[in-house]
Amino acid sequence: MCIRDRLKKDKLRYNEYYDMQSVFDELYENSLAKCEFKNLISIITTEENIRLAYRNLKKNTGSRTPGTDGKTITYLAKMSEVELISMVQQKFEWYQPQSVRRKEIPKGNGKTRPLGIPTIMDRLIQQCILQVMEPICEAKFCDTSNGFRPNRGVENALAQAEKHMQTSNLHIVIDIDIKGFFDNVNHGKLLRQIWAMGIHDKKLLCIISAILKAEVAGIGFPEKGTPQGGIISPLLSNIVLNELDWWITSQWVGMPTRHEYSGRIHENGTKDQSKKYRELRKTKLKECYIVRYADDFKIFCRKHSDAVKLFEATKAWLKDRLGLDISPEKSKIVNLKHDYSDFLGFRIKVHKGKGNKYVVVSHIAPKALDKIKESAKEKVKAIQHSSGEMEEFKVVNDYNSFVMGVHNYYRMATAASPDIQRLAFEIKIAIKNRLQERVQRRSDQTIPGYAKRYAKSKEIRFIGKNILLPIGYIQHHPPIHKKKSVNKYTAAGRAEIHKNLESVDMTILHILMRNPNMSASAEYNDNRISLYVAQQGKCSVTKERLSLEDIHCNHKLPRSLGGGDDYANLIILHERIHRLVHATQEETISAIMQTVQLDKRQLDKLNKLRKSVGNEAITFGQWINPVAD
Repeated sequence: MCIRDRLKKDKLRYNEYYDMQSVFDELYENSLAKCEFKNLISIITTEENIRLAYRNLKKNTGSRTPGTDGKTITYLAKMSEVELISMVQQKFEWYQPQSVRRKEIPKGNGKTRPLGIPTIMDRLIQQCILQVMEPICEAKFCDTSNGFRPNRGVENALAQAEKHMQTSNLHIVIDIDIKGFFDNVNHGKLLRQIWAMGIHDKKLLCIISAILKAEVAGIGFPEKGTPQGGIISPLLSNIVLNELDWWITSQWVGMPTRHEYSGRIHENGTKDQSKKYRELRKTKLKECYIVRYADDFKIFCRKHSDAVKLFEATKAWLKDRLGLDISPEKSKIVNLKHDYSDFLGFRIKVHKGKGNKYVVVSHIAPKALDKIKESAKEKVKAIQHSSGEMEEFKVVNDYNSFVMGVHNYYRMATAASPDIQRLAFEIKIAIKNRLQERVQRRSDQTIPGYAKRYAKSKEIRFIGKNILLPIGYIQHHPPIHKKKSVNKYTAAGRAEIHKNLESVDMTILHILMRNPNMSASAEYNDNRISLYVAQQGKCSVTKERLSLEDIHCNHKLPRSLGGGDDYANLIILHERIHRLVHATQEETISAIMQTVQLDKRQLDKLNKLRKSVGNEAITFGQWINPVAD
């Protein structure tokens, strides 16, 4: 499982941890029923939603990036939970965002992309809003949209494109590039689109308007555009282009017919429309399908003449409806039988196979290959300059994460292996020249679990005790179109994604969530919930399932000795084990030990905890349970 997929599943579990899943499900169902939502602020500002927002925000690596006030997630982590919730709720009373920090991100063409980084508190506010708006909007979004949506992504977009190219034989594609999309979104139009989705909470709309018009430090107040870098911006961009999705869909897929045509249900949950389309092809309608990922989209057509008319119609529609212009030099009509079309870092085309059948051929885009090569060489250089076992482990692990990320993303290209091989040779030369004798080939070295997929490769190398993954060993994996039933806002949909938390007592979990340690930080209380789930509701030492009264969250290194409230420094223990960790009197230790009956391994773990707090180890002797051992 790739990191991105694991994070998506984690977010689903977080919804359950904080008892918000039923709320989101209801919002989704009501949105499907075309209900109006007039009091969403009351849901957004609930304690449960704020706690969930903090959890989701802290898991985002961007939370460590400071805004104009210089503060990061650590600022929020140090607050008590009561203080944090109270502050967020007060912000919503009369919300005014702080200025946004502008950061220029270099692009492959030498230009830069401007990012707007809100303050950490404003990001928390946006996260609270996003969690409640998302299920409402998901019910209204078209199936052709794949970017920045739950359980969708690049793989889904590629699968849709390849289906049109290979199964439906649509080989004429319209490539349209919107000129400066994120910088040119009309604020008034966007707010009307949000209203059209049923979100009629005027206070919420005012807050979104304030977010859109937040001052950019050193530049001023924007009159249009959605700030790239804001947590809510991807959702807003999908709202803007959702109208385009449905307009293109209405031209063919959604075209009403006099008769209801029967058709089987495919494995992905969609209805077979072949009979309907066969009849539509007898008309003068233009067959077309859109595949979109954020502002990057393609329209697939059967005839070149249809594509020419649709190109002009789409250009005019974007200008008239959304006030957006296209880039003439980047927008074109491509015959996929003759030329490649770039999409999401891939180059796609069809080649004639056996008989008259055309098959999809896809490559890694040249710009992407250059970027991979450059990044890989920089990481090899970092390994060369590393010193000490810990630093070496860190930089080698960073290189391996990069290699696995490249493979997980680009393995969907049919020509992934030959494309990667072209640059793998250069990277191997860089490794040989820079690392020299540090790189070794060992047949007796144990391969860690995460690297088992590379076990058959002859290019595996080792740096000390650390494995170095071969960048040239990539295996093609065709993109798979997610089932329509895969939906995080229905019980059946979630069952397709992950199993429920059967091993955890959800009643206890929710009690812990709603009854935080008032004297502790928000970070402590959040990590306490995480640990309870991670340990499956059991004591870390004895492995016995804990009742509510027995749950104690212990600092491995006490705060008095410099320990913090971070996840790695906390552990869930039975109340008696917790007392044993800190007990110093012989009588107390003896009395508790007679009730717990620990085996040797359990006593070893207990003594490690005692050592970390500065207490002497309890001697094995009479306290070992020989049966358990």
